[in-house]
Amino acid sequence: MTVQTPTPFPFPSQPPEQVAFDRSELGCILGLYGRMVAAGEWRDYAMSFLREVAVFSVFRRAAEHPLYRIEKRPKLRSRQGMYAVIGMDGQVLKRGHDLPTVLRVLERKLIRPVD
Repeated sequence: MTVQTPTPFPFPSQPPEQVAFDRSELGCILGLYGRMVAAGEWRDYAMSFLREVAVFSVFRRAAEHPLYRIEKRPKLRSRQGMYAVIGMDGQVLKRGHDLPTVLRVLERKLIRPVD
């Protein structure tokens, strides 16, 4: 009887990387989300972490298309800025290098005239 050593499975050199929001970015996004929920504008959210982009989607109701998408694309860091707010129709509302500055376009929705 001969004993044969098992052949090892080849491991990929690097696992696929994911883009994600860090703690401070999530704190900024969730702070805005909480204010909008308190105002009755938003009701649900979803997060997607993909290879090239991290997306925070905001919904008015859970069963519809997102009102806004907050995206982080690190490949655009040196060009237009890695943060973007995208509307329901796919139009880029604001893009930039600083997340709080980019999110100001959504905070304007909280400012209403007093009757």
